This record gives sequence, C-alpha cells and structure tokens, in this order.
Amino acid sequence: MVLYTSPFPNSFLSVLHSFSWGLIFPCYWLADRLVGSFVPTTYEKRQRADDPCYFHALCIIITTPIYLALLVASLPFALVGFLLWSPLQSARRPYIYSRLKDKNHANGATLLTEWKAAGSGKSFCFGSANVCLLPDSLARFNNVFNTQARAKEIGRRIRNGASRPQIKIYIDSPTNTSISAASFSSLVSPQAGDNRTVNTGIKRTTSMEYKGDNCGSNNSEENRDDKGGSGEPHEGEENTCIVRINGEENGHMSDTETDTANGQARASSPAEPSLEGDGEISKTPNHKQKEGDSGSLDSCSASRESLVKVRVGDGTVDQSTVNNKLLYKASIMKKTSVRKKKHTDETFDHEISAFFPANLDFLCLQEVFDKRAAEKLKEQLHHYFEYIVYDVGVYSCHGCCSFKFVNSGLLFASRYPVMDAAYHCYPNGRGMDSLASKGALFLKVQVGSTPQDQRIVGYISCTHLQAIAGDTTVRCEQLDMLQDWLSEFRKSTSSSSTANPEELVAFDVLCGDLNFDNCSSEDKLEQQHSLFTHYKDPCRAGPGEDKPWAIGTLLDPEGLYDEEVCTPDNLQKVLESEEGRKGYLVYPTSKNHSSSQKGRKASLKGNGRRIDYMLYTEEGLYLEWKVEVEEFSFITQLAGLTDHLPVAMRLMVSTGEDDP
Repeated sequence: MVLYTSPFPNSFLSVLHSFSWGLIFPCYWLADRLVGSFVPTTYEKRQRADDPCYFHALCIIITTPIYLALLVASLPFALVGFLLWSPLQSARRPYIYSRLKDKNHANGATLLTEWKAAGSGKSFCFGSANVCLLPDSLARFNNVFNTQARAKEIGRRIRNGASRPQIKIYIDSPTNTSISAASFSSLVSPQAGDNRTVNTGIKRTTSMEYKGDNCGSNNSEENRDDKGGSGEPHEGEENTCIVRINGEENGHMSDTETDTANGQARASSPAEPSLEGDGEISKTPNHKQKEGDSGSLDSCSASRESLVKVRVGDGTVDQSTVNNKLLYKASIMKKTSVRKKKHTDETFDHEISAFFPANLDFLCLQEVFDKRAAEKLKEQLHHYFEYIVYDVGVYSCHGCCSFKFVNSGLLFASRYPVMDAAYHCYPNGRGMDSLASKGALFLKVQVGSTPQDQRIVGYISCTHLQAIAGDTTVRCEQLDMLQDWLSEFRKSTSSSSTANPEELVAFDVLCGDLNFDNCSSEDKLEQQHSLFTHYKDPCRAGPGEDKPWAIGTLLDPEGLYDEEVCTPDNLQKVLESEEGRKGYLVYPTSKNHSSSQKGRKASLKGNGRRIDYMLYTEEGLYLEWKVEVEEFSFITQLAGLTDHLPVAMRLMVSTGEDDP
C-alpha cells in the first residue's frame, strides 16, 4: 500500500487548493476572532474582574465594528475560494504521511534491528490523548483558548516527557526505600559519560545523557542495562540509567550523605530557563511554569516523580539475601513518599503520572481539527517521533453523506516505520458531530524482524466516536463499523499465510475517545458491546464496573485554571484523593445528583467518567507469543492545556524463549 506524503496527487491541484484556501482564510480568521471575543474562558473572566477600568470591554466595543466590516469585505473572496475549494476535495487524499527528513536524527531503521524475537521479549508503549485543538472560538466552549500556542506547548511537553531517561535504582537496603527528592537533580541532569559517584552510597553504573530536545534516538549500546545485577533486561528497555544505592544503618543515609546529595543537587541545577520564545504563549496562563510544575522537563525545578523508576526483584537464597537484593519499581514523589500503587490482585503497575512514559513508542491524538495547530504540533513531535500521520479525514461532500467542514481530528505518531494506513469516515454522525469527518485510522507498523528475515509487525487503530449525550444507538453502530473495518484492514494488509508466514503479528491495539464510560447507566448498550469480547480493557472489571484504581479522564472544564490543578504536579496530587477527584472530574450523570461538580459530597459509583480508552487483543497474534500489560498510566502533564487526561499503556510481548 502506498503512503500518501501530500494531500493531492499532483502539484497543480496543490497550488490550486492553496490559492482557494488563501481566499477563504481571511474570512475564516475574522469570524473566529469575532466569535471568540464574546466567549471568554474562566481565566479571562477572573482577569477582567480585577480590571477596574473595564479596559477589555472597551477593546471589544472598538474592535467588533472593525471585525464586522472586514468580515463583510472578505465574504466575496471567500465565496469564490469556496467554489474552487469544494470540488477539489474529491481528489484529496485521506491523510498526510510525514517522515523526518533529517537523517542525523532518524532512528526508525535502527530500532528495527534491536529486536530479533530472541530473548525474553520486548515492551512497547502506547499513548492516547484528546487535545481539544479546535478553532479558537469553538475551543472556548470547552474553556480552553489560544489554540496555536497550546498546540506548540502540547507537542513540546509530550516529546520532553517521552524523551526523558528511564532511570532504575537498585536499592541494597533491607527496609528503607525512600530517597530525598533533592538528590534526583544530580541524577537527571548529568553530563555525557558521567560515571562518577552521585553521592555517598549512590553510584551510577552506566552513562546517561538527557536532552530535553532530543529526537528520540536511544543509543542501545550506551544505555544497556548492567547484566550482572538482578537478571537480564527486556530488549525494549532503552535509554536506561542504572543507579546502585548501598544503604547504611537499616537503609537510612547519614546526614553527611544527605548534605552531599543536596549540595550536588544545587550545584547541578542551573537557573530555570523560560519557555521557548513565542509571543502567543506568554498570553496563555497554561504555559507559565511555576514552582513544582513538571510539565516542562526543560525546567530543573520539575518534580522527579515518574522520572525515577525502582524495580522489585526476587531473591534467591534466604530471607536476608532477599531483603538485601530487592529491586523496587515505583514512582518517587517529593518528600520521599511513593505514589505508584499496586493492588495485590493486579498483575501490572498502574499510576497517576505527571509525565508521559519514557520511551513512548506510539501516540494517538484526537481533536487535532485546526490545520495550523496540526502543523505546529507535528513540528514539535518530530523532535521525538520520526513518522507522523496527520490531517486525517475528508472535506466537503466527498466520501461521506453530509458536508464536512473539518477533518477527523486524528493524528498518529510513531518511532517505528509505518507500513500501511487506511481511514474510514463514520457516515452516521448527528448534530454538530456531522460537520466533522469523524472516523477511524488504521495503521500497520514494523517493529522488528526475526533471524529468518520474517517481519514483526503490529496493528494500531485510533478513533473518535459520536460525542452527543444520548446518542447511544449511533455509537453502537459506529462500534459495529469499527470492528468490520478492523477485520478488513487486517485481511487487506496481511502478506502471510498459515503455511508460510512472512509476518509475525506482535500486538493489536485500539485507542481513542469513545465518548462513553463504563459506569454510567445511560451507556449500558456501549458497555455490553461485542467489541469488549475481542479487545481487553485493562481498567475494566466488567460491564458497568471499573477497577478500583481506574479514574475518569474527563476534567470539569470550569476548574481547569484553579490553582489546585493548573500544573501537572498539582493535578496529580488532587487526583490521587477521592475528594479531589469529586471536585475536578466529570462524573456519570445521575438523576439523584446535581450536574455541578464543585462541592459534591455524595458517594458516586466509579472515579469519574473514563471516556478515553486503551484496548488490546490477543486474537490474531503469533500463537507462540504472549501479550501482557506491564503498566497503565493516567497522565497529568497536559494540565491546563486540554480538558482530558491522556492515558498510556505499556505492553510486554513475550516470545516464550528463555533468556540467552
């Protein structure tokens, strides 16, 4: 299958399309600005309340007639442009495939050589987020604004979080696992090739260099795990730093050690840099870094939770040996407490994290509707992801039953090469959703090869369903179509036969904003859909019941700019408490409770509306391999930039072979 690198098959149509859009854009921009000036966000309302001179109201009175006059003047040009633009959409391709052109930063081909399906297996990390990048006037109805600046900052935060090093700490201590957060400054910002002792009793056993703006190139040779410790690492563990800690006096560091750690932390922490120079960003409160804001890893004041991973391993001989060789895995928070929680009945880790997972392999985004914002977002993501599929969807009347003004809003980014891609538009959209070409994007990626030169591939699907409450039938129909399209895509892109397999399928993942939750009584039909018999939801205990650790992913828009939740750290802390979740998450609708989220004290089922899903299946995979969830995360790094919580899942593909 050919991947489309341009929206039109030839340059003449591309130029004609650019000319027609150039005629439309002034009218579009003026209308967007005019409507947006009358839809203030809660942040703007608070600012205006402190303005005794009513300066903003005066600006609106002056600028509104000007916008109206210019809008009327631009209408004839927009009409001519529309008459050219609309028929051109019949020749438009359904997506644009972008590959990083800088060969010095491209590493997709290198990644393919890292896994030969030998050893204990390989892990892959998937992320999904609804980023609400609509035209500014429409985004304001969700209480977010400045779409262009948000797009740039969202991309910067995602790639900074994903490109941070994955640090493991070996703790040789029988009882104590707490570490002063101050010591992590010296762990996350070392110089290249720095193998000196971090502090007394803490020694780095491999070199590690972190660059917030790197391109995702993970040198597997430089960052190889020390195999003399507690067993072989998985092949998928890249960009890893190992730190060995020798405890003294029941694992507590002495005062001298603590002072040394704090001194090195201060010495290794330069002044916090400001955000990238962008006039638009300075106007948006969401992008101001405050103390403890972990949203940007360029800041050395960023919190160290989720920066450091500690693993728990198994002892071998007796209890004393077990106690002295424990290998802990947890997210460390400030003030030496542990944030990651692991239920005894759960086989994988789960957490509320202030960062996107390190070594994120695949990213699926929804609601990237604005074209200019999509370009800014793509530019930022290309610092980490080599392959991106964006501007997905159809326009005008081409391909769907009703006229489409905007695309599907789907965007896919990958560190691994994309082999095939396909898009389908849902034909049954209703209301405002019918104006967007919502649908499903299907992708096939290559993640490795066997010693026999068989390709190892994976399938990823991203979708966004009908959003209007009460449209249960529409969503169920869309889920039916989604399953059919998934099956068709697998069949059309498979080049293997049972007798002579040319490809081995490692995983099949489905993610996106499904716009229904698993606890609301109004969503019973969706909860019982056959999709969940084929795909597994790690957060789901059964129809109508989530696991106790799962939380909602839909934030209450009215509280986005509250001091308690406006930074990733603050939002993380709030969501870890039941009372905090009741105050800032949207809960399933109920006749017995007020729709207002603030101040709710009544006990509600579940922990909020979880409408962003990450599903996987074991059907259709290579029979000798096993797929298991290794970690699931709810992410707060985009606090103040969108009204959804991103989610991430790490899958371990086990080959069933013994460690070499």
